[in-house]
Amino acid sequence: MTRSTSNTENEICVSRRRILQVGAGLGALAMPFINTRYSFAAGAPLKFWQFYAPGGDVPAQSKWFEDAVAGWNASHDQKIELEYVPNSDYMNGTKLSTAFASGQGPDIFIVSPGDFLRYYNGGVLQDLTPYIDAQAQADFPESVIANRKVDDKIFGIPMEVEPMAMFYSIKAFEEAGLNENDVPTTWDELLEVAGKLTTDKRYGVLFDTNPGYYQNFTWYPFLWQGGGEFQGADGKSAFNSPATVEALKFWQDAVKTGVAPRQVLGGGGFAAAANLGSGFAAIQNVGIWAIAEMNSNAPNMPYGIFRLPIPKGGKYVTVGGGWAFVANAHGSNPDAAGEFCAWALASMDKGSIDRVVNWCTVAKSDMPPRQSALQAGGDAFLAGNMGKFSKEIYPGTRAEPRVPPEVYKIISDAIQETMLGGQDPAAVAEAASQQLDAFFAGYSGARIL
Repeated sequence: MTRSTSNTENEICVSRRRILQVGAGLGALAMPFINTRYSFAAGAPLKFWQFYAPGGDVPAQSKWFEDAVAGWNASHDQKIELEYVPNSDYMNGTKLSTAFASGQGPDIFIVSPGDFLRYYNGGVLQDLTPYIDAQAQADFPESVIANRKVDDKIFGIPMEVEPMAMFYSIKAFEEAGLNENDVPTTWDELLEVAGKLTTDKRYGVLFDTNPGYYQNFTWYPFLWQGGGEFQGADGKSAFNSPATVEALKFWQDAVKTGVAPRQVLGGGGFAAAANLGSGFAAIQNVGIWAIAEMNSNAPNMPYGIFRLPIPKGGKYVTVGGGWAFVANAHGSNPDAAGEFCAWALASMDKGSIDRVVNWCTVAKSDMPPRQSALQAGGDAFLAGNMGKFSKEIYPGTRAEPRVPPEVYKIISDAIQETMLGGQDPAAVAEAASQQLDAFFAGYSGARIL
């Protein structure tokens, strides 16, 4: 792509636009949205919002949720009712935040670390600590539970840990005269191999292009691999760094050179069968859940998995996300909602442990968030592609950051402006860093992790 402006002109343009965004977009995000004046019908079932059941896209996952709620309902007076929200609506957070703002938020829902602070700082989340005994609390490694805790209190119970990797089509490699010895280990090698894999009908590599929490989540490890951070130990922005610029430029170069698409299929880069399985891309940056998805929706396609490549002089790291059960502190029965979350995922009873194992090995393919579940699952976490994640990919996992919506938006804008907007990464990183500093200076919510 030919630039029509100089780097200096780009920098001025980007900086002016971001300054305007501070006063406009972020001001709106910072406004309180939680309406605590709720009214409920006595004895009505608690509403449990998520994007799996009933009737979700993956029958095994829908059944898991249905079985969990049925098990609770069979043994408790306070009933629970699943309410399905399409994945695309749930991921962007609009439906949830709108519901809470109008006093119609669910009693129970699931939340990712990336969006945890929106609801904690908004006063929504019920303290779940009283419902979890000490042994069960200790069963969750601190690295997994920390971004769901505030002041040693647990406000979310994780159901999974989902590290990211690169999945690739063995057939596409063979057609390009490549094999497993050509699997790239560096960013430069990835772009070179992706070029060989790119045809008029197929992209060589795919990164998510849709702005949102998921895209940020998938970009973080490339920032970290070069030693980058978005916030320093002093609480100030660390975003304006060579590592940030290189991470932004890496994704930009993938699109700019034509080896990566500007749009992805299946609603997002999280959809492996729609992108890798369809032949749209030869390599896809996606998470461990894609094992189960590919086995279910593209069972005849041979594929391989490799660790995220690293920049020159960088260090391997991947990101581990995952959803957690949370309860509405202002719902119709917060105690029952909290008890359900603990009963389902955080009891030392065999049924609770097995439920986590089944979610991570049968309904889905994930690493378990509990030590007891890892032990109970045994070989299921050590064989085949799950074993590859367990042994090669998972050991380099760093927890997904939890950030306020304002921070997420600044980082998201930076990714979009460089990856798809063609803006100068250095100018964008500097402007975004100034914006982050302005926000951090006045931030008073729970600690950003």
